[in-house]
Amino acid sequence: MTISNQRTRFLFDHHPVRGLHVRMQDVWQHILQRKHYPLAIRRALGELLAAGVLLSGNLKSAGTLIVQVQGQGLLKMLVVEATSEHTVRAIARWDENAAIADDAGLQELLGENGIFALTLQPNEGEAWQGIVPLKGSSIAEMLMHYMGSSEQLDTHISLAANEHSVGGLLLQRLPETAPDAEVWNHFAALSDTVTPEELTELDAQHLLYRLFHETPPRVFPADTVEFACTCSRGKVSDMLLMLGGEEIGTAVAEEGSITIDCDFCNERYTFDETDVNALFGIDIVNTARGQTPLQ
Repeated sequence: MTISNQRTRFLFDHHPVRGLHVRMQDVWQHILQRKHYPLAIRRALGELLAAGVLLSGNLKSAGTLIVQVQGQGLLKMLVVEATSEHTVRAIARWDENAAIADDAGLQELLGENGIFALTLQPNEGEAWQGIVPLKGSSIAEMLMHYMGSSEQLDTHISLAANEHSVGGLLLQRLPETAPDAEVWNHFAALSDTVTPEELTELDAQHLLYRLFHETPPRVFPADTVEFACTCSRGKVSDMLLMLGGEEIGTAVAEEGSITIDCDFCNERYTFDETDVNALFGIDIVNTARGQTPLQ
C-alpha cells in the first residue's frame, strides 16, 4: 500500500548519513488541475516540486524555501515554494505558443545562460539567496551541482514525476562530520539503483527497505504535505498600491475594472471603480478621466 503526500526523514545511526523521502499524489494533482502543462514541462515541474519539499525538510526555522530554475529558451521559469508548515505550491512559465515535444530535454527547453536559485525567506529576519549557473541535464543533476557549489556537502538526489505522482529521495552527509568516501560511495551507489517507478509508486517504508535492508536506517514519523497558496486580496491590494493611483486609475477608467489572477492557484481578484477609489482613499478613476483634480 502506498501513502500519498508524505515526507519521511531517516538517519543511519552508525554512519554520518541522513536522508529524506517524499511521495506526493493529491498535491501534484491539485497543481496539475490549475494549468495544462506540456508533458516535458510537467515532468520538470514535478521533479522540482519533489526537490523543493525534500530541501524544505531541513529548514531550521519557520519560513519559506523557494527553489527556482530560470532559462532563456522555451521554458522561462520553474518555481516551487515550500514552507516550514509543510505546505507547497508550484508554477511553470513557458512560451505557450510554441510546440514542445514530449521528449524535449531540460537543457534544450531552458536554453543557454540559465540559473538555479535557492531563496530562504524566514518569517523573522532577512532573506538569503544562493544562485549558480545551470549545470546538468536534469533537475536532480542541477540541484546536486548547486549543493556541491554552495553547500559543499556530499548530496545525492533522485527525482521522478509522472501524470499521477511525484517522488524523490535525498541522501546527505551529516554537516560537520569528516568525509568518509567509502561509506558515502556505498550509500550513493545503493541510491543510484532506485527507479522512477519506485520513486512514484512506493512509500518510504517499502522503498527504504528495498534499498537499505542490509543497513536499515532509523525512520522518523512522516510529515503530511499539503497544497496551499499564500495569495490574498490584501496582498493584491498592496501590489496595486505600489503601482500607484495614476496607473490603476487609468486602467479602471478604460476597462471598468482591473483583474489579477494568481498563477499558482488561479484565484481571481477583481477591483472595480468603487474598490480602487476606496483602496487609495481618493477618486483616482475620475481623476484619470480628467473629471476630478487629484488631491
